[in-house]
Amino acid sequence: MAKERSLVYSTETGRLCPECEQPLSSCQCKHEGIPTGDGIVRVSLDTKGRKGKGVTLIKGVLKDSGELKKLAKELKQKCSVGGAVKDGVIEIQGDHRKVLIELLKKKGFDVKQSGG
Repeated sequence: MAKERSLVYSTETGRLCPECEQPLSSCQCKHEGIPTGDGIVRVSLDTKGRKGKGVTLIKGVLKDSGELKKLAKELKQKCSVGGAVKDGVIEIQGDHRKVLIELLKKKGFDVKQSGG
């Protein structure tokens, strides 16, 4: 019978590996860092839960977390704004959909605008 694992985060160590329940920084499991998907990068605007302030979301980039952070940093610098990478989604503060779509197309991504 498989052991039930419910702990995914600890205030002491941060995020935990779902397999071995060790901190991700010291995990010995072999994880596939590259997400799967259809290869289409979707750019959308989200204002829900942000008190009306818009955030441009970039989903579907098939890169590992390190490369995703580098891409996010470059996009933030080009737009001169802040942002973050959360759960494989790049968040850029403000509505920069048109600029980001052009930048991503120049980098060779297949990009579509989703949402309104």
